[in-house]
Amino acid sequence: QVQLVESGGGLVQTGGSLRLSCAASRRSFSGYAMGWFRQAPGKERDFVAAVSRSGGTSYADSAKGRFTISRDNAKNTMYLEMNSLKPEDTAVYYCAADVRLGGDPISRWWYEYAYWGQGTQVTVSS
Repeated sequence: QVQLVESGGGLVQTGGSLRLSCAASRRSFSGYAMGWFRQAPGKERDFVAAVSRSGGTSYADSAKGRFTISRDNAKNTMYLEMNSLKPEDTAVYYCAADVRLGGDPISRWWYEYAYWGQGTQVTVSS
């Protein structure tokens, strides 16, 4: 069982920045691929970014050039640095852990992530 706790959400103006954190309960965090997803009201949960065990990264087109995903295995924590925020970035942001064994997976698909945090609200005002 892996517990994930997000923090860092809030209200920011267009063009502002936020850094989200995701703290994991297990020291085996370094063995997981991790991802960020978001869900706006009335919409499906969308992929934002992911980081593999080896540190490889993948971004949604909407996040490229503005968001940076990173991980600190010593702190069992993943981050999402978000810059140049837009009103359309408003959503609940979730972190998730992909605990599949073997290889070095990095997935954009929510169903490949076994554990999820409770989410943190990001609101970007225009």
